[in-house]
Amino acid sequence: MTSQNQHRVHLFVHGRVQGVFFRKYTRDTARKLGIKGWVRNLPDGRVEIIAEGTKEALEQLIYWAKNEGSPLSRVTHVDVQWEPPKNEFDDFSIRY
Repeated sequence: MTSQNQHRVHLFVHGRVQGVFFRKYTRDTARKLGIKGWVRNLPDGRVEIIAEGTKEALEQLIYWAKNEGSPLSRVTHVDVQWEPPKNEFDDFSIRY
């Protein structure tokens, strides 16, 4: 994939998103969409996601995070920051 097709988004997901398998569902969704990057819990209760892929795939991930999430999650807000791609990932993983 050329860098022209690559985009990067940095998300902060607010709400009930820890202890509800949000990271696992994020990883599974990202992999289905062909997105690379990572997801992790933050000490303040948010979940942080850095993801790279096509703009369409990233927009689908953002939609998923805002409107679907894991079955037990309750997302109240998602901060979205678009950034230049770095092409630094080989897969999508959960960070601890």
